[in-house]
Amino acid sequence: MTSADTVLMSPVTLDPWPGVSVVMPVLNEERHLAAAVREVLDQAYDGPFEVLLCVGPSRDATHEIAAGLARADARIRVVDNPAARTPSALNLGVAAARYDIIVRVDGHGELTEGYVRRAVELLAETGAANVGGVMDARGQTAFEEAVATAYTTKLGLGGSAFHLAESPAGPAETVFLGVFRKEALAEIGGFDETMHRAQDWELNYRLRQGGRLIWFSPDLRVTYRPRSSLSALLRQMYETGKWRREVVRRYPETASVRYLAPPVAVSGVALGSLLGLVGLLTGSRLLRAGLVGPLGYLALVVAGSTVTSRTMSDAARLRLPLVLAATHMAWGAGFLVGLRDRRPAA
Repeated sequence: MTSADTVLMSPVTLDPWPGVSVVMPVLNEERHLAAAVREVLDQAYDGPFEVLLCVGPSRDATHEIAAGLARADARIRVVDNPAARTPSALNLGVAAARYDIIVRVDGHGELTEGYVRRAVELLAETGAANVGGVMDARGQTAFEEAVATAYTTKLGLGGSAFHLAESPAGPAETVFLGVFRKEALAEIGGFDETMHRAQDWELNYRLRQGGRLIWFSPDLRVTYRPRSSLSALLRQMYETGKWRREVVRRYPETASVRYLAPPVAVSGVALGSLLGLVGLLTGSRLLRAGLVGPLGYLALVVAGSTVTSRTMSDAARLRLPLVLAATHMAWGAGFLVGLRDRRPAA
């Protein structure tokens, strides 16, 4: 179950069940917040329970909705997050938490039935510092369906265990969201607030470097609502790529083929398109061969969209090649550009 240098944490006592603090970073989530909180409150859990809504300065009615939810249920508290960044929201929530088990939930996600109870059981069974499960992406429109498929297939973002429901339980590099021991977070100084994205991966890396166990289980599922427009998806993936580059800069040993594939694809498509265009203009057959790059990539995403086994509507399948290409190109471009204001290395 663990490597020789893994240090298991003290047992979690389930009689009585320990208190749980659910920490939710929230920003511009008026569409999904009420449903996400309802799923949390509907959890069948026998121990003490609270929900901390860490609300940033939103452009919509998120703060008003959060305040209304808190007035309606004494288990809900609102914590202001003036920095509007996810890691600062998480640290504020953890600091305000009354209980020793921290359940991270996003305003963009919905916990499935029994999630909290099973997560606490897994902390007790495994001695892990953090347990988590499947990011179960579910779209409501045809475009969102296509994005959800891109998240959960290996041709899209499905290289990590938490993207794939069929992944077996066991030690993991990282998990989606996570249920933490508060003491483990304190030991490593909490979330790095200079990591505006990829803060979960970075924190789990530091936990593993400290000998702590991260445990993945398909028993845990969170319904995730993907971006609903092409522009929103492009912005998300571009920023994700930039911050993944920052992770690799700080921790060069974490670079892998999976993370380097998108920037390589962007470089190949861009260079091949340029050479091919010059070849068409000059009549050079050799330079026209550069078009093999972009045309080969196009064939790959179209073929991958056709053979993916995930069930989706015909309208979503038609949009999938565009979604895959947007995901790869934006993520890869962000990785190549990196951060302009580089944070200090860890």
